Order: sequence, then C-alpha cells, then structure tokens
Amino acid sequence: MPNIVYFDLETQRSFNDVGGSSNLAKMGVSVACSYSTETGKYELYGEDELDRLVSLLCKADQVVGYNHLHFDYGVLQGYTVLDLAAQTVNLDMMVDLQGHTGRRLGLDKVASATLGTGKTAVGTDALKWWQQYKATGDPGMLVKIAEYCAYDVKVTKCVHEYGVEHGHIKYTDGSGEQPVPVRWKTAAPEAV
Repeated sequence: MPNIVYFDLETQRSFNDVGGSSNLAKMGVSVACSYSTETGKYELYGEDELDRLVSLLCKADQVVGYNHLHFDYGVLQGYTVLDLAAQTVNLDMMVDLQGHTGRRLGLDKVASATLGTGKTAVGTDALKWWQQYKATGDPGMLVKIAEYCAYDVKVTKCVHEYGVEHGHIKYTDGSGEQPVPVRWKTAAPEAV
C-alpha cells in the first residue's frame, strides 16, 4: 500500500496583508495538519515544526491536496529551500477538476455535493482566530484553527477516496448537482 499524505495549512496573514498572491511565502503558517495512510494518523504542526511536515511530504508516495500546488506549497516555501512541487508526486484535486470543468471549484462545493457535508468554517475565520490568539494568548483559538484544519484534511481525504472508489465526484452550480469523472488512483500515480 502506498503512503498517501493528505495535508492542509492555515496562515497567519491574508493576501492583502502580504501584498497579494505573489507573496505567499510571507503569509506564515499558524497551524498545519497531515494524514498519512502509512501511519493512519493525523498530525498537527506549529510554525516551528514545519520541517517535519516538509520531510513527510517529500517521503510520501503521493501528496493529495486541494489547491496545494499553488497555495500551500507557496506558503511553505517560506520555511524550506526545497522546490516542493518538484520534490513530490502530487494530485492537486482542484487543478485536476479545473482541467475537467474549466472552473476553479471550491472544496466546500465539491465536498457538499459528493459527501453530503461541507467545511466547518472558512479561511478568514482561521485568520481571525489567529489574530485573537496573538492578542490574548488564548490557546483555545489555536485549538479552533487546528480543528478546522484537521477537518479540511479529513474532507480532502474523503473526497479523494470517493473519487478513487466511484470514478467521479460531484459539485453544485446554478443548475444543480454535476458529476465529474476522475481517474484518481491510490498506487503509482502520475503527477497532476
């Protein structure tokens, strides 16, 4: 069984705070989360533990994420000299789905239609919780970010597993639920 690593991260700063999407490496990580099929465990990472996450990603047989090739790897570039996209075998589900539909579909639209459940919050909530943590030192705010991030990893994992098993996923648009065929595999994947 190949080791598939699913991951997500939340940032300390917004696009506006760093001057746009060309400065992702300046956004900083508040919390990151991964799930490895090899260990069957979720792991959380603080900003000072991201070298463990980078190592896990580089050793994985496949990294599966949602908009991770551009966004998450771009943010992680602030913590490593490695070119993560070149050092890893990837399935970015958003990029793959965009190739099929011509649209950038949000994870919530895909998860809601495919799994019947969506995300628990949005990225701007995580930014607010981070600011509250910095202002008050309340560790409960970090717990909220960690729970949100871990749930996104779980949703990403479940959408991927559904697509592998059924050969399609779904999303919703103005005309209702739409199926999208996918050819996702769990062994010897081609980089996407």
